Amino acid sequence: MSTDSTQRLVTIHADGESLEGTLALPPDARGLVLFAHGSGSSRLSPRNNYVAQVLHGGGVGTLLFDLLSAEEDRDYANRFAIGLLAERLVAATRWVRQEAEAAGLPLGYFGASTGAAAALRAAAQLGDGIKAVVSRGGRPDLTGPSISQVTAPTLLIVGGLDDVVIGMNEKAYAELRTEKQMVIVPGATHLFEEPGTLEEAARLALAWFQRHFKK
Repeated sequence: MSTDSTQRLVTIHADGESLEGTLALPPDARGLVLFAHGSGSSRLSPRNNYVAQVLHGGGVGTLLFDLLSAEEDRDYANRFAIGLLAERLVAATRWVRQEAEAAGLPLGYFGASTGAAAALRAAAQLGDGIKAVVSRGGRPDLTGPSISQVTAPTLLIVGGLDDVVIGMNEKAYAELRTEKQMVIVPGATHLFEEPGTLEEAARLALAWFQRHFKK
């Protein structure tokens, strides 16, 4: 995390579960991004934490949290239960709106893998309450019919070597009815592990959020 950001561990209660997270806010934050990680990942995802650091450097706060409890995560099917994951994201959004230090900040979602579908479904539910969505190596094709109801400007970032997922994102892109952009990062596979590729994805995400968080 950025040394200039204030951060604290938080607990979000949803559906009788206690979900752990980290809320980080840089000075004079211009907005706040909630992260929806992919299947088998968690708030400790090194890739999402790297992206969060880049956002902090650009004046954007973050909330990284576990969408599932440890017990729920042991049931593999829950990792692909997009409806459940989206509801957890909505619950976290409502929670963060009640936090004094985040009150009034524009909100956005960053989703990876299946988390992208959860982010889009939650954004469709909350409408104008979500100002921007970014998907990195995501599965927006799993969003379902509500993808056409998303109003938040949406950026889809896909690795150039992630052939199957490129096709899935192209399908979802065609169904989006909001401001949208799809960027293919050359030389990147699904997890953006190649040198410079995650940095490029983070740069793209920061620019998208900064653009749409302007008051």
